[in-house]
Amino acid sequence: MDASRSMHRFQSSPLIWCLTIAFVVIITTITSIVSNDDHRSDSDEGQRESNHYHIFESRSGVYDRKYGHFSDSERRESLSLAKQMFQFGYDSYMTYAFPMDELNPIACAGRGPDLDDPSNININDVLGDYCLTLIDCLDTLAVMRNASEFKRAVQLVLDNVSFDKNHTIQVFEANIRVLGALLSAHLLIVDSDQPFGDLKPRYYKKQLLELAHDLAARLLQAFESKTGLPYPRVNLQTGVPTVEDCKWCESHTCTAGAGSLILEFGLLSRLLGDPVYESVARRATRALWRSRAVQTGLFGNIIDVETAEWVGKMSGVGAGLDSFYEYLLKSYIMFGEPEDHRMFTESYKKIKKYLRKGRVHCNRGSGNHPLYVNVNMFDGTTSTMWIDSLQAAWAGVQVLAGDIEEAICGHALYYNIWRKFGVLPERFNWQRISADVSFYPLRPELAESTYLLYQATRNPFYLHVGRDILFSLNNYTRTECGFGTIHNVMDKSLEDRMESFFLSETCKYLYLLFDSDNPVNKDSSKYLFSTEGHIFSVDKKFRTNVLSENVMFGHQDVEQVMSGSKVESVVISPLKSLNTSHSYCDRIDSERYYSLPLKNEYFLQVSQALGIEDSPPL
Repeated sequence: MDASRSMHRFQSSPLIWCLTIAFVVIITTITSIVSNDDHRSDSDEGQRESNHYHIFESRSGVYDRKYGHFSDSERRESLSLAKQMFQFGYDSYMTYAFPMDELNPIACAGRGPDLDDPSNININDVLGDYCLTLIDCLDTLAVMRNASEFKRAVQLVLDNVSFDKNHTIQVFEANIRVLGALLSAHLLIVDSDQPFGDLKPRYYKKQLLELAHDLAARLLQAFESKTGLPYPRVNLQTGVPTVEDCKWCESHTCTAGAGSLILEFGLLSRLLGDPVYESVARRATRALWRSRAVQTGLFGNIIDVETAEWVGKMSGVGAGLDSFYEYLLKSYIMFGEPEDHRMFTESYKKIKKYLRKGRVHCNRGSGNHPLYVNVNMFDGTTSTMWIDSLQAAWAGVQVLAGDIEEAICGHALYYNIWRKFGVLPERFNWQRISADVSFYPLRPELAESTYLLYQATRNPFYLHVGRDILFSLNNYTRTECGFGTIHNVMDKSLEDRMESFFLSETCKYLYLLFDSDNPVNKDSSKYLFSTEGHIFSVDKKFRTNVLSENVMFGHQDVEQVMSGSKVESVVISPLKSLNTSHSYCDRIDSERYYSLPLKNEYFLQVSQALGIEDSPPL
């Protein structure tokens, strides 16, 4: 879920999306649908689920029998496999690559910026010579409750990381992978409850927060544009590159790249008591909002930073736009700003109106399986015959929005694409039923939506999906020294690269899927995942609106934001103490709480459309 990944990458049920306390995360409310006793033990819950789902074994549907039961021993085995997978990848990175940014898992060596070819943005947008993989997976170590290694890793980061480097990196990538990771680790360390074990080093005095502040101050220079949109790249020492210094550095950025900074920048502002970071991120979001198409209300996928004119006119929920919508919703959950809720709700309506094709309802009626296609932003006509792998995360956004039925349908499509190829191709042509772009770089999006749907439904189907993903990753991508990118999903040939998000996201979501006792799962109202899978504490202290504090500006309700060398004032709304929402989604019938999420006949429809033949289970 990143900008280079983005460039290659409410309806809400009245029973589900009901935020009555400012800092309660929506996922908890969703989960309560399928659990009438929030205080029962996990073992009791597992036994009850097991008993309920045994009814599938007497049903005639192939998929009812195949996915209707997942034993506790199977869960424990899968949890162990997920942990082993992360540990092998992490140990390999530390042995063969650290302190470089990434691991080359075939050559058993490290990878840093491509100094010989500065125009190689596939590498240099991401790698900044700052121990990327170690920083990115700090909170994964915490989630797996490896407190001793977490504290050792923090010390290694403090000893080895400096952002005073003559490297030009992508703002979005540095924000979600590095800034977000530093903030997440800092919040875990200062959490007085310490649910993951004793994570606080004796020497710790907010050094990770200081590192985050240093990085953000360097990224801040990207916002010095007339439009308020950030330039896509900055040099960590000199700021926005000139054309003379960087002939390949364009003023074009994707919507996700410009509009997915608010969560990390907002948290940094509230932790520092300095409004400037959240201010520039909100100004960028508002600049995008003002640029949407008048007739459709849709966004394009590429915009010119200097003119705010659309260069790419394709609108979708995958590459180039995905995390923009995600962060409108997550920013509202974290900060409670009504403006974020309004923008997400309105955008979601437009997405359903123009992008959604297929039958009206996911689990009833006739017609083609629902599909969100890419369209022209100005008239809503279909613009491509492909969808991309990053769109697999859209189901997770829909879970947070409370649109569970839609999430079920979208997830089922991507899971069946996975079943067809063994992994997800980067682009899938839904007309020819083939891979348009055939590589798979260990992306986390399907694992992410699988985890969130399991948290929302507690349906064993999603445990089966997670186990299938684990088996595929171990069978097709494991090398002598880590896990490699699949070059071609048809022959499973490998490329020599293990991107940092494999340990930060893919492994983390799979581990959490099977770890029923994890603090993240037992107290899910306390945590929110970033688009890079970093966990942030949801706390009422972050509902303090630093943008309108007397102490900051000497007057109330004024946001000062950068505009080149000028400063402009924008009136903002006062923060409301409670989140509110409206109800537009289909309810899930109560009799379906203990049936497969997508009915057997509709799952069969998708499988047959993709040419997948299933044998009845033994």
